[in-house]
Amino acid sequence: MKIERFETRQDLGKHAGKLGAEWIKQAIAERGEANIILATGQSQFETIETLIATAGIDWSKVRMFHLDEYIGMPITHKASFRKYLTERFVAKVDPLLEVILINGENNPEEECERLEKKISAHPIDVAFVGIGENGHLAFNDPPADFDVEDAYLIVNLDQQCRQQQMGEGWFGSLEEVPLQAISMSIKQIMKSKKIVCAVPDERKAEAVKNCLTLPISNLNPSSILQQHEDCVVFLDQGSSSKL
Repeated sequence: MKIERFETRQDLGKHAGKLGAEWIKQAIAERGEANIILATGQSQFETIETLIATAGIDWSKVRMFHLDEYIGMPITHKASFRKYLTERFVAKVDPLLEVILINGENNPEEECERLEKKISAHPIDVAFVGIGENGHLAFNDPPADFDVEDAYLIVNLDQQCRQQQMGEGWFGSLEEVPLQAISMSIKQIMKSKKIVCAVPDERKAEAVKNCLTLPISNLNPSSILQQHEDCVVFLDQGSSSKL
């Protein structure tokens, strides 16, 4: 794991997106296609915008997965991650080779099985992730399961996680935030060949300190990234303020 620090979240996002774009191009050059994971939330705005603006990526050779989705969430809801990725990414690039989104309205167990079959056939070249205010990686809240082999899980969302979603403006009240989600597992994320982790804002500073400086622990789920051989964590002045 490598850490890069920048003054602003805009600079952070530009550099995270630029590195991710280079890695996508590299995978296409080496294998003829690239399999990627995209994260959502406010932390990914600038990174995704940079990916979209990068010239020279043949998107027809890119297959996209995403990290997590609320159970029971219709795509019309402003908090839907399917909606986020469809509007903020898929609609703004040339048609992708394939788009694999998590459908939170399907039977959760069957959806996890469907997604597992897909991702097991297409090993991930580049994963774009973030770190939550509670240290979560995807929706693997503490104490996260580091050992489960399933690619996707049905998870319970803790209060701090749900408060973050409300605080970012996706919901009007805590009661509106779903209690469960489908999330990519820790082991599946860690199978990615390369990981771009973009973490802006001071509200993430405590989680960043705990996950990047303390011993690896499932109480700080993103601390597992310390074990990844090709992960770069991008921080801004706020998120790195306690390092």
